Order: sequence, then C-alpha cells, then structure tokens
Amino acid sequence: MISPELPSATASSGSPLTGAIGTEEELLAVAPPRDDADLPKVSSTYIWLMVLAQLGVFIAFITPIAISLAVKVSQITPGQEQNLGYILGVGSLVVMLTGPMLGTLSDRTRTSLGRRRPFILAGTGLGVISLFVMATAESIPVLALGWVLAQLGWGQALAGLNSSQADRLPESQRGKVSGLVGFANQVGPVVGVVSAGSLMGNSLLLFLVPGSVGVLFCLLFVLFAREESSKALVFEDRLSVRLIASKYLYNPRKHQDFSWNWLARFLFYFGLTLNTTFTAFFMASRLGVSLQAIAGVIATIGGIGILATTLGAIGGGFLSDKIRRRKPIVLAAAITFAAGIVVMAFAHDLPVIIAGSVLTSIGIGGFSAVDQALLLDVLPEKKTNAGRFLGITGFATSIPQAAAPLIAPLFLTIGATATEKNYTLLYLLAAGITLLGGFTVLRIKSVR
Repeated sequence: MISPELPSATASSGSPLTGAIGTEEELLAVAPPRDDADLPKVSSTYIWLMVLAQLGVFIAFITPIAISLAVKVSQITPGQEQNLGYILGVGSLVVMLTGPMLGTLSDRTRTSLGRRRPFILAGTGLGVISLFVMATAESIPVLALGWVLAQLGWGQALAGLNSSQADRLPESQRGKVSGLVGFANQVGPVVGVVSAGSLMGNSLLLFLVPGSVGVLFCLLFVLFAREESSKALVFEDRLSVRLIASKYLYNPRKHQDFSWNWLARFLFYFGLTLNTTFTAFFMASRLGVSLQAIAGVIATIGGIGILATTLGAIGGGFLSDKIRRRKPIVLAAAITFAAGIVVMAFAHDLPVIIAGSVLTSIGIGGFSAVDQALLLDVLPEKKTNAGRFLGITGFATSIPQAAAPLIAPLFLTIGATATEKNYTLLYLLAAGITLLGGFTVLRIKSVR
C-alpha cells in the first residue's frame, strides 16, 4: 500500500497532551469574525481548486516516500535499507519544531493575498528546491537535507491549504470536502508512482516531474481561490519569541475533544507509518523481485486501490455529512485498515497482498477523510488560531513519522533470517496500534 502520510510541517517539541497551559491571545479583526455556524457554503470552484492543490502536493511529496527515496537510498548505500527509515525520521523530527510557529505566523499574516496564500506560495517554492537537492544527492546526509527541505516546503503548502479549509468550510460541507480531498491524497501517490515507473533511469526527472504537477496545481489555487485581504487585522499582543513559544502548548482540559482526536490520530498514523515506511522493501522481499522492478508492482496495486480508496474517502465523507455522525465511520475505517495489515502480514504472493492492500485502502481513505472533518468540528479557536492548532495537530503525524521509522528496524531484526526481515511482526504491531487509535475516537463527546 502507498503511504498517504501527511506532510509534517502541518508539525513541536513535545506532545500537546502534557497538560502545560499556553497563553490564549486573541486575534482581533476590524469586523467581528463570524461564528462557525454562520459560515456560508463555499463554491464548487473553491472545492475543486482545493482538491487539485492537495492532489498536486501529494503527487510531489509522497512519491519520494513511496518509491523515489527508496531507489535513491539503494543507489547510494546498497543493502542498507535502514537508511531510508533514518532519513524519514530525521526529516520529521526537524520539521516537528516548526509547525505551531509557522501556523501562528500564518494566523497573524497581514497581506493583500490574505493569511494562507503567501505560505502556500513559499512552501511550493521551497518544495521544488528540495526535490532538486534529493535528485542530485550523492550521499545520505545530502539526501536527508533534501528531505528536511521537502517536509518544510510541501508541508507548509499543505498546512496553508488545511488552514484555508478551517477558515472557510461550514460544518455541513466538511465531510464532503474532506472525502474528496482524502481521495485526492490517495490518488496522488499512485499517479506519482506510475510516473516514476517510466523515469527510473533519470534521477532528476524521477523527483522533478511529480514536483512540477504540485507547482501547477498549487498555483491554480493561489490564483483563483479568492481569499480576503488580511491587511486590516490588528493584534492584541506584539509578536515575540515568548509569544510563539507559548503557542506550542495548550490546556488539554479546556479542549478535551481536540485532545482525544489528537491522540486517536497519533495512534493511527503511528501504526500506518510502521506499516508503510518499508513498503517497497517488503514487497520486493515477499515477491522475490528487485527493488528497481517493484515500482510497477506498487503502481498496479495502487491503481487497484483507487476504487477502494474512493469508497472509503468519498463514501465515508459524504455519509458522515448525511447521517451527521463521524465517530462510527472513523472506528469502522480503523478496523478495516487493521484487518488489511493483518492480511498483508502473512502474505507471500501477489493476490493476497492485493487483497490486504484493498482493505487498507478502504480503511485509510475512510479514516483520513472523516477524521479530518472530525478535526475541523473540534478544532479550537477556528476564527483566530486555526493555523496554530492545525500546527499542533501536525504533531500527531510528525511524531509518528519521526519515531516509527527509527523504531521499525528494531522489530524487523527480531527473528529475522538471512533472506527476510520480520515484516510479519512489524505489521501485526502496526495493526494493533491503528485499531487502538480507532477506539480512542469514541472518547470525543461533542461530536457524534
């Protein structure tokens, strides 16, 4: 299965569940902001521009996770696949320090373009630079540097897009839009891997062709998705290092439902990252083919999974809006995903791997879409600090992206043989953690 991990500049120096209380400064607009319930429905143009922009980011950003980085690591350090885990972990760890800071800066940005579009533009530009660095890298440290820049760049573009949703989507459209975006986030890596299969002989094109799609679709959003000028915004407190530092923490007792959603997302994405970090190596080992040849297999499986992802993401998102319930769908998605991992854990031939992948596609599609709508339902201070709290939410994906790749090799070596590492143990562990994440959602009280 192709990982739909969220880029983690949507990302801090600790868990927001520590109980520390941060300052809750308010951002004051010249005109009082509308209550969340008063938000008007967004146009279909905005929705499709959002879907395309997120599709572009995921084509550009997740393709390296799915195949390009694995190929590059195997070229630089043959036979040392653990370096892939270290690169992914270091990248997430570095970016984890910047999420709430960048989110706070976005909340307080005053430009004629608004608060979000400048960050989408800047992130896209840095993302392109990162892909060039990775494509031309000849050592693991340089490759890791490129990945850090990719996390910062494409992650910030994604953070701006998510903040725009928090600013503008009414509750009645959140499930539908999250479903469509979740579908795009699944299709993006598949498109990237398909393109990678024909670009294996050229490292530069392997990274930059998917990146060009990300640039195009993000620019379309910036140019045609209107955002009101933020020049008139005024702030109660001046920006300072102390103010920014306070934004990394919040009072979990005050925002309990947000905290439970954070923990559920953390557990699910920890299990997901354990499952997907070594996807290319897992399939090459179980199917007995070379790593260079596995891109076509991953693309085929990903293509089959598109229909399953559509069912999970769009079906789950639309259904959650219609029945006005999020939690049962999120739990069902986690159970389905865990079942798929268990099937793959014991798979040694392509049909069984495909069966497991279909289940995981349904599960991750449903979870990512409906949990995103659930997050927007429980997000604190949407009118003033949406970027900040989305940055804190980024911990729930960036911490797993940093820690899971570093932990996974420990389980791979337990009971490993000379020809195969212990993917069965790793995948069963991942299934249990994701299942726990699904049940944690049931602790949320304000959303059904």
